[in-house]
Amino acid sequence: MPAPFLPHGGSYKNLIAYQKAECVYDVTFYFAHHFLEKGDRTIDQMVQAARSGKQNIAEGAAAGNTSKETEIKLTNVAKASLQELLVDYEDFLRVRRLEQWQATDQRLAQAKRACAAHNDSAYYRKALPDRSAETIANIAITLIHQTDWLLGKLIEKLEIKFVENGGMREQMTKARKEYRGY
Repeated sequence: MPAPFLPHGGSYKNLIAYQKAECVYDVTFYFAHHFLEKGDRTIDQMVQAARSGKQNIAEGAAAGNTSKETEIKLTNVAKASLQELLVDYEDFLRVRRLEQWQATDQRLAQAKRACAAHNDSAYYRKALPDRSAETIANIAITLIHQTDWLLGKLIEKLEIKFVENGGMREQMTKARKEYRGY
């Protein structure tokens, strides 16, 4: 019996980057429906960018069993979608003359700690109703930056795995040669 050659990856739901992206989606869904005016196209754009960030991590992880190239590309699409969303939050704060918290701001330090400690979207859904638009936008920005960093690390890891193990075609050829005793 030949040895299986397809990698058996873990569930994308176990990836911290996915968990954070889910938090970004939930925060964004709440934010867009509570602080943007009904009929504003930005609602759909922000929610779709957040959804794309989350969904492309899941799709990339699923595709990764047969195509590392696709997994890397989709993970990068997730990263790009979240960058688009980041700009929407920054625009929201800027055009409304609200404050985007700077590196020296204690509120940002507190948000970074809280966001680093919580990967469960239920935590954010529970906390959001007591927060202002400015605060939620800054929390979302913090979560996006953390998710972006995690996705960058994930892409680096995927690139290393590809270089070390090759792609699907190489794995298939290797398995066939081993089976034949070459």
